[in-house]
Amino acid sequence: MKAGVLALQGAYGLHLDALDRLRIPGKEVRKAGDLDDIELLIIPGGESTTISMLLDRSGLFEAIDERISAGMPVFGTCAGAILLCSRVRDGRPDQRSFGAIDITVRRNGYGGQLQSFEADLDIDGVKGPPYHGIFIRAPVVEQVAPGVEVLASVRGDPVVCRQGPVMITTFHPELTDDDRLHQLFLRQTDDPGRSLATA
Repeated sequence: MKAGVLALQGAYGLHLDALDRLRIPGKEVRKAGDLDDIELLIIPGGESTTISMLLDRSGLFEAIDERISAGMPVFGTCAGAILLCSRVRDGRPDQRSFGAIDITVRRNGYGGQLQSFEADLDIDGVKGPPYHGIFIRAPVVEQVAPGVEVLASVRGDPVVCRQGPVMITTFHPELTDDDRLHQLFLRQTDDPGRSLATA
């Protein structure tokens, strides 16, 4: 299994570090050809409008969209969740998303940098102590379609969601050394239709 990490902007290097700790070969994805030999993709946190514009300029948007439509597993964290959702609120008028998971997301839903926070989360499919989530200018999932699994919530808002081979978090798992969410994503890619594996 080889995993790609979108490396246009944001904390992509920390996702590559997590893959390395899990002994999964990872590579930076910067152009369409970088998708050729990967089986799954991680879209990191960062600035969603900037990443959206860079995806268009690099020609990567259509290439990634085609692979997602063909069933490639993809994991989006924070800005990555915005890029994967079906509907974006408070985004730029020209901001594009992949529509890979049937949720509505509001950018910076909790407020700006000063409203960033941390929370311990109980996540379905993840054993052990609560997972420490770091929310930095985090989006809020405002609507979830019936086919989407909510694996964890905070303050009543979904913060980990899954639909088929697509998983998102509204926080930054890459900012910790706790690789259980990356492990959960990697295990579920073996068979997206099965019950969640425990990490």
